[in-house]
Amino acid sequence: MRKVGIIKEIWRYPVKGMGGERVETCGLDAMGLYGDRRWAVRDLNRDEIQSCKFRPQLLRCTARTMADSDTPRIEFPDGETVCCTDASVEERLSELLGHASRIEALQSNEGLDRFRRYKLGAIGWLDELKATFDREQGEPLPDFSNLPQSVADFVSVPGTFFLVAPVHIVTTATLSHLENVQQNADWDARRFRPNLVIETLPGEEGLAEQDWIGQTLHMGEVKLTCIATTPRCGAITRAQRDFGADTLVLRTVVRHADQNLGVYGRMSEAGSLHAGVEVWVG
Repeated sequence: MRKVGIIKEIWRYPVKGMGGERVETCGLDAMGLYGDRRWAVRDLNRDEIQSCKFRPQLLRCTARTMADSDTPRIEFPDGETVCCTDASVEERLSELLGHASRIEALQSNEGLDRFRRYKLGAIGWLDELKATFDREQGEPLPDFSNLPQSVADFVSVPGTFFLVAPVHIVTTATLSHLENVQQNADWDARRFRPNLVIETLPGEEGLAEQDWIGQTLHMGEVKLTCIATTPRCGAITRAQRDFGADTLVLRTVVRHADQNLGVYGRMSEAGSLHAGVEVWVG
C-alpha cells in the first residue's frame, strides 16, 4: 500500500439532488454514509424519483439533518427552512420545480416499482438521459451502448436513491490539475457533489483517482473499493446556493479529462470516517 493523502472533507446529502452538509465524522456501511440520500423528491405525474440531472432547481436547496432528529430540514432559495415532514413542503417543492412533487423517505424492504424509470417509449428514456449531459456539437457522450438492463428500468439502484454507487470521491489533485488547464472556471468541489474530498500528497498529480479503479482505499477502519469513473453531465454547470452557473467547468472536463471527474466507491469494510484520517491505496 502507499499513502496518497488525507480525508479533507466529508459530505452527505440527506435529500437526493439537493445541496448537502459537511461533517467531521460519519459512519459508513453498505448503504453509504449514515443519513446520505435517505430522502428523495418524486415527480407525481411521471411517478419517478428525481435527481439534479432532470431537476437542477433542486441544487438551489440545501438539506441538513438536525441533531435531535433523523428527519432533514430543507432550506429553500428564499431562505425559508422547512422540515421534510411539514405539510407545506410538497407545495414549496412543486412551485420550485414547476412539477407536482412530493418528498419521501427511503424505506427498508421496498418493492422495485418505487425505483422504476419513467418511459416515454422504447428509447425515449435514453434520449432524455443523453440530453442531461449538455454536450456541445462535436463533443463526445459517454458510451451508452452496453448499459445494463437495470439502468433502462430503474432511475436509481433499486432499494437506494443512489445513481451508481453509495460513495463518490474526488481529489484535490484532480481539481488543481483542471484549474491549471482552465483558470477561468470555478472548481469549487461542491459542484461535483462528492462524499469524500481527499487532499492528495505531493506527487499524486493529474487525475489521481482515475488510477485507483479496482483498488481499495484504506481510511482508518474503513475500506472502500473504487469501482468506476464518474462521467459528467450538465449538473456540474448549474448554480448552487453559494456560486453561479459555469459552463466552462463541463467543457474542460469533457475535453481534458475524458469526460470524467471523480470515482465511485463501494464499501468493503464498514466503520466511521473522520476528517484528517490518512488515506492509503492498495
